[in-house]
Amino acid sequence: MSAVSIYAEASPNPESMKFVLNSNLLVDGVSVDYPNLEAASNSPLAQELFGFDYVGRVFIAQNFVTVTKSQPEMAWTQLIPELRQFLKSYVEAGGPVFLVDPAAEQKAAQAAVAGDPTQQDGQIAQKVIDLLDNYVRPAVEQDGGNITFKSYHEGVVTVNLQGSCSGCPSATVTLKSGIENLLKRMVPEVQSVVAEGITV
Repeated sequence: MSAVSIYAEASPNPESMKFVLNSNLLVDGVSVDYPNLEAASNSPLAQELFGFDYVGRVFIAQNFVTVTKSQPEMAWTQLIPELRQFLKSYVEAGGPVFLVDPAAEQKAAQAAVAGDPTQQDGQIAQKVIDLLDNYVRPAVEQDGGNITFKSYHEGVVTVNLQGSCSGCPSATVTLKSGIENLLKRMVPEVQSVVAEGITV
């Protein structure tokens, strides 16, 4: 395994830090969010991270890991060197990131969601998914998080916010002023956007 370099990048959520690697952990467009140790049964890497008593949430995307701390009083300046060294050693040693590839799971879940009761709803849902994937997700990933489509019903789009977005003070503002406005403008049938996964 070639040398892994990792740098830490602050996110809009003061409790979350994004660790960016020079190697890929997942294929582009796939990410996983573990709000606790129990949820991380498919990821030995995430389980190891939860071994640090200050780690409260782990989010893994293409080439970064976002760690959300559970102890606000602890400063990132103390924690970053330890987490960076752990991730570097783990990835360089070829430690398993996942037991089962999450990409196949997510594709199946999204296909099930997009298969809406009416054909028109299905077409609207597909437009929304395309917009989220092409315009919203890249920006949200920059901030160490992710957004996924959950459902569309009678003008209401429900999305999941993951990673640093889940506890971010500005997530609700971003959701309403940015994402909702974009979807309403591009898909006239959309009346509002609501999110699951916001814990403030």
